[in-house]
Amino acid sequence: MEKKPTSKNIRRNDIILIVGVLLVGAVLFIVIASAKTDGARVDVLVNGDVAESYPLREDRTVELAYNGHNLLRIEDGTATVTAADCPDKLCVKQRTISKEGETIVCLPHRVVIRISGGEASGMDGVVR
Repeated sequence: MEKKPTSKNIRRNDIILIVGVLLVGAVLFIVIASAKTDGARVDVLVNGDVAESYPLREDRTVELAYNGHNLLRIEDGTATVTAADCPDKLCVKQRTISKEGETIVCLPHRVVIRISGGEASGMDGVVR
């Protein structure tokens, strides 16, 4: 008759599986995070359309008056919203952005601030 696995073996195997999955996840996170490139522009989108665009490397403060008021600060190659008159002020609480594809969103004012125009990486994909 075949021996049944003990609960000790199952627990050890479960731990090995969990550690393996966490290691794979950590490696994927590092690869994806390192693939982001620095952006070149700050695009201000209102209702999905680009309303304004500013170079990310030039320091400035811009008042955005679309469906309300937001204060956008571009400084040291980063962009952040420093003030807003929306009720929840979630756009002010979002972190500073600098990498291509990162966004700051103000839903009450229907404004999206997006970093774009980073340098293209050498490889987009592999085709066999």
